[in-house]
Amino acid sequence: MQPLRSFSVVPRLPENLQPLWKLAYNLLFSWNGDIVDLFARIDARLWRESENNPVAFINSLPQDVLEELSQDEIFLSRLDETLEELDGYLSRTGSAFSFANQDSSQPVVAYFSFEFGVSPCLPIYSGGLGILAGDHLKSASDLNIPLIGIGLAYQQGYFRQSLSPDGWQTERYPVYDFEQMPMNLVKDEQGQAVRFDVNIGEQRVEVQIWQAKVGRVDLYLMDTNIQENPTEFRQLTTRLYGGDVEMRLQQEVLLGIGGMKALKALGLEPKIIHMNEGHSAFAGLERIRVFMQEQGLNYEAAVELAASSCVFTTHTPVPAGNDRFSPDLMRRYFEGYAQQLGLAFKVFLALGREDPRDDAESFCMTVLALRLSRFNNGVSRLHGQVSRNMWQKVWPQFPTEDVPIGSITNGVHHPSWVADELTFLFDRYLGSNWREEADCEKVWRNAETIPDGELWRTHERLRERLVSFARERLRHELLLKGARQSEVDASEDVLDPQALTIGFARRFATYKRANMILSDKDRLLRMLENTSRPVQFIFAGKAHPQDNEGKKLIQQIVQFCRESNCRSRMVFLQDYDMEVAAHMLHGCDVWLNNPRVPLEACGTSGMKAMVNGVLNLSTLDGWWAEAYKPDNSVGWSIGRGEMYDDHRHQDYVESQILYTLLERDIIPEFYDRGHGNLPRTWVHKMKQALVELGPMFTSHRMVEDYVRVAYLPAYKNFLELTADGGQRAQELAHWRMDMMTKWDGLQLRNIQTQDGGELYVNERVQVSAEVQLNSIAPENVIVEIYSGALDQEGSFVQRGAVEMTCSEYTEDGWAKYSGTFAPGKPGRFGFTVRVLPRHPNLLDPHSLGLIHWAS
Repeated sequence: MQPLRSFSVVPRLPENLQPLWKLAYNLLFSWNGDIVDLFARIDARLWRESENNPVAFINSLPQDVLEELSQDEIFLSRLDETLEELDGYLSRTGSAFSFANQDSSQPVVAYFSFEFGVSPCLPIYSGGLGILAGDHLKSASDLNIPLIGIGLAYQQGYFRQSLSPDGWQTERYPVYDFEQMPMNLVKDEQGQAVRFDVNIGEQRVEVQIWQAKVGRVDLYLMDTNIQENPTEFRQLTTRLYGGDVEMRLQQEVLLGIGGMKALKALGLEPKIIHMNEGHSAFAGLERIRVFMQEQGLNYEAAVELAASSCVFTTHTPVPAGNDRFSPDLMRRYFEGYAQQLGLAFKVFLALGREDPRDDAESFCMTVLALRLSRFNNGVSRLHGQVSRNMWQKVWPQFPTEDVPIGSITNGVHHPSWVADELTFLFDRYLGSNWREEADCEKVWRNAETIPDGELWRTHERLRERLVSFARERLRHELLLKGARQSEVDASEDVLDPQALTIGFARRFATYKRANMILSDKDRLLRMLENTSRPVQFIFAGKAHPQDNEGKKLIQQIVQFCRESNCRSRMVFLQDYDMEVAAHMLHGCDVWLNNPRVPLEACGTSGMKAMVNGVLNLSTLDGWWAEAYKPDNSVGWSIGRGEMYDDHRHQDYVESQILYTLLERDIIPEFYDRGHGNLPRTWVHKMKQALVELGPMFTSHRMVEDYVRVAYLPAYKNFLELTADGGQRAQELAHWRMDMMTKWDGLQLRNIQTQDGGELYVNERVQVSAEVQLNSIAPENVIVEIYSGALDQEGSFVQRGAVEMTCSEYTEDGWAKYSGTFAPGKPGRFGFTVRVLPRHPNLLDPHSLGLIHWAS
């Protein structure tokens, strides 16, 4: 039986309490403690039961409580102050960056992501990718960057985790009520839901849009769960990372192509799109189609315009983590779309293939994104190197180090992740502006002034709170399972609030090696059973529902935790989410991370731990490869970043290093107590990490890097290429086609320099060369001396490029170039000469894949 009509029933708030809705419907509360305090003071128990969701919380308040609050002068005064704080934040217009001639009513950047981790009460995230996207939006809001987010509204989100009696992970999918969450259905002036349709294969799918406010930034989430759609397409926005390969393709069509259509339905015209991982790469295709259809550009010009104003961030150093689809599946969904672009389907498929000529190769979303963006980056320095190696086939003419994939190291949003107790401490000693100037070295240098005792006692309170949280969590899990009362009572005694606490919490993929600490159980047990210097471990994390090997790792750890001789010293917390993460990141002493190098793209959980005074113990992978100090002054490294062919041998070697570090360095240092029972060496490391790493590994610095390196240049390019009806875009496309036609006719000859032999360090070497330009104007090429140190086989191990100048140009097309280079240090050194294309709107000469080397 279906109702004739449905209603949304909300509490009747007295007029003077109406501002509560404004506070509830802006996710600024996820990083503003004053707003949280205001809600929690109404009813702390109900606030906890509402899982810090202010919308559900207000809807749960009894009417008599609301009436009583409306008469509470102290509360009303606090409400006014908090609302004034929100309004002040939202009204600030200042920014360190200026986008020339920007329409303030329009965003400049549309940030596409498959998941967003902004708050636990908006559960559309699974792990690091989503949390990073959420932190990106928050810092864009704090920095007042004109950016919006585009994603999907998953009604069941990512799965909730339970463990069977034998420790096997099981999944459950609660259905969330969007009307009880801090987001609103987007409606037009007539009060009707804004909708649009998108073709997914041959099926026309209706889409509605939800809006969540993240401070000053709007996050728009697409939803297909509406009655007009067939059941299988209503399920597209049911689960994050659910379904089979075909559903993944359908979801990515919705995110990319649907996301561009959503922008149009909303009346938004961002100049730049930022594709966070390859899931959204179809957005680049849709931009090309729109530029062709609405601006009358031909395909080549539309490609130049789209790619020149697109940013792509890859997060996955594991080949299996990059979505690939078979040619047959792509044909079913994109054969007609290719026709709209004026492309033969074989040419269309080549856009997503590393080798465009291999008809058997699958279509890769990462390759498509790389080809449709002129700004590509990994998420740490090491990951940039790994990505250049992974995708070198896309630019086969270039040496790996010249592949046009850079790096912008991730950061974390400090105000979201720093514990409240530390926030008060930072306010007092760093100054209240540490939130706004999170990347300021001068601010973080003040961490040295925090008294050792005050910092340590604050940290001890956080550890105690973590232990209390873990006990309560375990007790709740046991009660749900109907455990014996003796087991429930025993949960009250697990863990020691004073013991060295080591945390491991992340996605349970096999390369992260969660079970490495179990490789020598006797050695581990000796540490766990040491009553004079006790050690304890807290684990948390989820394996992908289809990853049985990851589930086996969880089972192995859970079963070990349940053994009688370690159940009080090792626990596994079920259902890892932002709340569990926050307690662990605040209260652990050591953050353990031991991925197999170089398979961790970044690892931002370690950054969150660091900013809470938790010391890192990690392999030199991801961010830790650039954060670690060889003197161990900010934490410890497991190995020195070595890479092994024999993984079994690598696991053994690094597990032994891990045990040795714990036994000889970490445990003794933690329990080396001086006057006042203070571990002063340990506290010094905590401070040193805050001083040296705090200003660097913040999402404020990360977003500022994106603005400088990508957003501003892309914005300038877009304005230039669209001027005069897209005339510059047409010219750039024509120039590119001309270069592609003439490039093979380039020649290099008569390269002259002094004879080989000995040189002094910094001695300048003169080089000249003649170049046959094949009717290409000299201003359209860069001729460079490419020089650097050589290895024993004569290959470059380092390189630098110095531009040569054109000194003479003859009528027969030959041009004479000259320049100098100088070796910077002793050893084998060499050089060659190369030619690259140059154009004022081509910000990276490598991006076209054109290069000519001296032979």
